[in-house]
Amino acid sequence: MNGIAPLQTRQLHPTFGVEIIDVDLRSVSATFQYPDIRAAFEEHSVLLFRGQDLDDEAHLRLGALFGPIEDRSFGKNGPAPRMDNVSNRLHDGTVSEADSLHTLNLMANQLWHTDSTFLPTPALANILAARVLPSSGGETEYVSTRVAWAQMPSALKRRAAQAVFRHRIGHSRAKISAELGTMHAVRFPDDQRWRAIWPNPLNRREALYIASHVAAVEGLGQNDGEALVAELSAFCTEPHRIYRHAWQPGDVLIWDERATMHRGRPWPYDEERTLGSICVTATEIDGLATIRPDTVGSIVEIRGG
Repeated sequence: MNGIAPLQTRQLHPTFGVEIIDVDLRSVSATFQYPDIRAAFEEHSVLLFRGQDLDDEAHLRLGALFGPIEDRSFGKNGPAPRMDNVSNRLHDGTVSEADSLHTLNLMANQLWHTDSTFLPTPALANILAARVLPSSGGETEYVSTRVAWAQMPSALKRRAAQAVFRHRIGHSRAKISAELGTMHAVRFPDDQRWRAIWPNPLNRREALYIASHVAAVEGLGQNDGEALVAELSAFCTEPHRIYRHAWQPGDVLIWDERATMHRGRPWPYDEERTLGSICVTATEIDGLATIRPDTVGSIVEIRGG
């Protein structure tokens, strides 16, 4: 685009994801390389950039090209966008204990999920950068819910095509710790209702929009709803569908929250693992209207644990 040589890419997984080669993310701007990066994001869903040196300022500047930076503090930290790092290092410089609520909350990210489905406006993208890596483990795994949806048996697709899911972070956290679930239920008391299918507004390819945060399926009883979510998630996360990313210093991953699920993997919890993280909030141009339900249906709770 714009007279610039096309991006060089290398496939990450046979069906989705690419590594973009020889791009310095600090130099990307709205007119330089971002249009091609955004096109690759829409097409491939997961993008890897190696050998990067993003400080917080450059990280936030890159995220702003995709859209508004998500504010997990809800204004408590002021109006300026801030990082929301994923780390077991506490403010006092120590590493959190393995059985602490802080570490348990990080362990909950090892459930297959999509970020921010429990917020009134969900995420378009996450931009994650390696900062401090443990001696082993700590990988991040991805699946394409777009590819899975395209390959799903028609009978299962019919059951999900018109579904509306209720998302609640307290539901997923309760699978790890009852106390953790209660804590998040107080912070995020309201369920968020989203249609199960998110079509990409540019290429019209549909993706299943699902996460471990799904607490109920409207119109289904508890057992049927729980079974449907479990069956859909199991199909999407079959082993051959997974791209496992083993982090290296300087790695940056950007992924489409509308068309993927991901999860972290365990690591030695007495070692620091810090990933620089921001989420970008979805807007109307990202197809947000297509996942808003039109009607309210009956729900039955899907219990965690």
